[in-house]
Amino acid sequence: MAAPRWRALGLWIRGNGQRLGSLFSPVSKPFCSAAAASTSVNAQRLAERLRAQKREQDTNKKPVSTNPVQRRVQEIVRFTRQLQRVHPNVLAKALTRGILHQDNNLVVINKPYGLPVHGGPGVQLCISDVLPILAKILHGHKAEPLHLCHRLDKETTGVMVLAWDKDMAHQVQELFRTRQVVKKYWAITVRVPMPSAGVVDIPIVEKEAQGQQQHHKMTLSPSYRMDNGKMVKVRHSRSAQVAVTRYQVLSSTLSSALVELQPITGIKHQLRVHLSFGLDCPILGDHKYSDWNRLAPQKLSVGTLKKLGLEQSKARYIPLHLHAQQLILPALGSRKEDLNLVCKLPHFFVRSLRRLGLEMPNQNQNENNEAECLGAQ
Repeated sequence: MAAPRWRALGLWIRGNGQRLGSLFSPVSKPFCSAAAASTSVNAQRLAERLRAQKREQDTNKKPVSTNPVQRRVQEIVRFTRQLQRVHPNVLAKALTRGILHQDNNLVVINKPYGLPVHGGPGVQLCISDVLPILAKILHGHKAEPLHLCHRLDKETTGVMVLAWDKDMAHQVQELFRTRQVVKKYWAITVRVPMPSAGVVDIPIVEKEAQGQQQHHKMTLSPSYRMDNGKMVKVRHSRSAQVAVTRYQVLSSTLSSALVELQPITGIKHQLRVHLSFGLDCPILGDHKYSDWNRLAPQKLSVGTLKKLGLEQSKARYIPLHLHAQQLILPALGSRKEDLNLVCKLPHFFVRSLRRLGLEMPNQNQNENNEAECLGAQ
């Protein structure tokens, strides 16, 4: 008896366990050709996509430089990107390793470079995101989230104060607002401030900078200007804010300096603006405020680039060398004495000091410089 056959929609199969003779009848050949062509196109697209991804990965895998400074710059770039990609638990754990002080009211951390304090456009992870996790690591799973007492710029490193409850956070914020907290920053500057110590008292206002790319920057809004050798009072801008910065050169060469900055007020980007536009000594790695009309990597002299072991084309990778080195909080709550918080410099900052020939001041020298600065006022 002949094996039974089924034929429907061009499909036929032999029974009795025999092999599949054909999937499609001659009528279905055009469909078969189209399907095969479609499969071929999809496979080709997939292969092209994989090759493009491979090329992108190869491009991102830059060769490791033999120059120690360039190698360190590459490490900083990778570290900054990694901070935005790590799991919040990993970041919180990393912050615990940088705790400077902890008591029943406060937790003081060493803020890493490149980590934003608050969220915003393009920010995948920030300090405020991990405060609940950080609290649980320190005080157990029932701990309430920590609270921010102040903020630092994304590129600024150093002392950052957190509080266990809202009331304490508000008290510390009030101390900052009423200028009762002593804040000291260290910065490496391009060029040397003249005179070597003084006070910059120039209001700051935010303006739109006209250039190839329209952008907003904080800038100076002086109350006076020189007109034919005479001091002329300028009409005050209503949006300008009072900004006062005390500064002291701690170490210098012909082309750079280590400067201690004490902001009396707390205006956005105050230190960067006063140094760059007020003293004509921008902070090393400040690619935003080194030029008013341009948004471009900071231009450095040939001598400075040589000391750093970099080419101008790599200058965009230089991080901002601004560090919140010390905070002195007055007595608060059950604490009867001032709280002196000091944070060591990040590795990249120390290496730049060495490369530029700048010396780290000892504590006694620093106190003497501070006394001289206060006595000169």
